[in-house]
Amino acid sequence: MAAFHKRKLWRNPQQGMIKGVCAGIAEYLDVPVKLVRAITVLSLFFGLFFFVVVAYIALTFALDPRPEGLQDEQEPVPDNHHLLAQADQLLGESERRLQAMERYITSDSFTLRSRFRQL
Repeated sequence: MAAFHKRKLWRNPQQGMIKGVCAGIAEYLDVPVKLVRAITVLSLFFGLFFFVVVAYIALTFALDPRPEGLQDEQEPVPDNHHLLAQADQLLGESERRLQAMERYITSDSFTLRSRFRQL
């Protein structure tokens, strides 16, 4: 999953149907625009009409329109193998740290230091 803290949420009127709010949200979340529009329309019909309309209007005024010549400054999304390799490396490092803590906790020096602290 791409890092969201490096992205900026824009309205995308070039790809949008009304003001580009759904297109901007879809671009930010890296999902298809049709999915965001479908969720928005379904939310309108299933009891969230007021909330969706107010949020859409608020986002229309709160979000800046995406500049025409803006290039995507986002890093390319890593593939699954790369993400799994990173997760495996992180879990391996965490396991080694946990083993080191466990060795220390079960050692005689930990017990001795603990008893000195209690004095």
